[in-house]
Amino acid sequence: MLAPLAILEHLEARLAEAVAELPLTTTSGLQSVLLALPRAPAAAPQLAGRQFQFRHAQRGELHAGYGEAAAWQAAGPERLSSLSTALASPQWRRTDPDATGFDAFAMLGFAAADAPAQPLAPGPGGDTAVPLPNALLWVPEIGLVCQDHAAALVFSTPLPAAPEQLLARWRHLLRDLVPALYEPSPGPRPTARLQRTGEEPDATGWRRLVRDALAQIAAGPVAKVVLSRRLMVRGPREFDVARLLDALGCLFPSCQTVSLRRNGHSFVAATPERLLGLRAGRLQVDAIAGTAGRGESVAEDARLRAGLLGCEKNLREHRFVIDAVRTALADCCAGFRVPATPQVLALSNAQHLWSPIDARPRSGCSLFDLAARLHPTPATNGQPRAEAQAWLRDTEPFPRGWYTGAAGILRPNGDGELWVLLRCAQVSGAEAELFAGAGIVAGSDPDAEWSETEAKLAAMLSALRYA
Repeated sequence: MLAPLAILEHLEARLAEAVAELPLTTTSGLQSVLLALPRAPAAAPQLAGRQFQFRHAQRGELHAGYGEAAAWQAAGPERLSSLSTALASPQWRRTDPDATGFDAFAMLGFAAADAPAQPLAPGPGGDTAVPLPNALLWVPEIGLVCQDHAAALVFSTPLPAAPEQLLARWRHLLRDLVPALYEPSPGPRPTARLQRTGEEPDATGWRRLVRDALAQIAAGPVAKVVLSRRLMVRGPREFDVARLLDALGCLFPSCQTVSLRRNGHSFVAATPERLLGLRAGRLQVDAIAGTAGRGESVAEDARLRAGLLGCEKNLREHRFVIDAVRTALADCCAGFRVPATPQVLALSNAQHLWSPIDARPRSGCSLFDLAARLHPTPATNGQPRAEAQAWLRDTEPFPRGWYTGAAGILRPNGDGELWVLLRCAQVSGAEAELFAGAGIVAGSDPDAEWSETEAKLAAMLSALRYA
């Protein structure tokens, strides 16, 4: 087994050979080169600067990106269309001299609403910049991809580029990254006590919001709205994002863990819900809505599961999501396949009704188009979409930012996967803002919905105690 220093020397030599063969004098576009890693790392390290990470422990998949080779930002109702145009304009060339079988990739993500993002409080170093723009398409300068115990690094640059300068820069980045790739996991810290420093809304405000939502539903035409909570906590030490991601992966192996860091702030999520997956002309969408807790015994857990599958309120909420997906995609997809009855997706702290939907997009319908049609879903916004959005915009007490937005990986051929950003935290130093929500339909009980949000917040709270 090669030591990190030997791996570094091997990659530097292969990189020099690859750069010498690249057409770097081309006047425009992007160029990526993929190099195999002799052995796959256990995790993606947290380094200084801008970076992102998507990891699914159960599927054994990891994508991480460091630095920026290119980035495009957008806001407003046409934000995804604008980003689609930006990516389509430069040609994206890829070279795979090691025949890794992987491809280059970008991060695509966007906030819950299409209005511009608001600055947060100063982060480390006093940076008050907006941590994440409203919508972002981001090609990392160095990407890391792992699947099935194989791994590769993806080096990307805008064109034209000077070969000597590019090689020097990529070697410098390699010398920071490679040793960190193979450092042993630091493991969880001793459990920390977290202090709740604020919440919005509080319990009284929540009950009032739920009552207002139920009145709106009774008056029509809104059938469902999803209300959100924001909880502020402080720890006795700065949160370690690498440990936080490890804890989330251990606690929720069937969830996609997400980390996006820009301008001194980290946005972290552990989400069970995929907005869409597009691969080889097939579309998959997760319909998730309807929630129950987990039992302390096998018998109690089975009782809660049976209750969830037989609950008229939860089944109605779930049907809203399925119907909304079919309606949103009706004029751009065919061949829908929807299970006759939902399954139960069991997480460590909750279980949800889940129906995987499969369809075939028509020619010319891109991942950007599909995402714009599907987002926001009834599971995070409500139904009908426009009416629920308008009511929430006027009523919810805080802007959601990227909570209930979406983010994921996009490949140059148009395939990719986006995840709804749930079970989220905005982390800066020793402080974190956590987000969770609950769907309100006719028959919802304010106290039961509050308990549901507490169970969802517990996911991130549990992991933060070890970070």
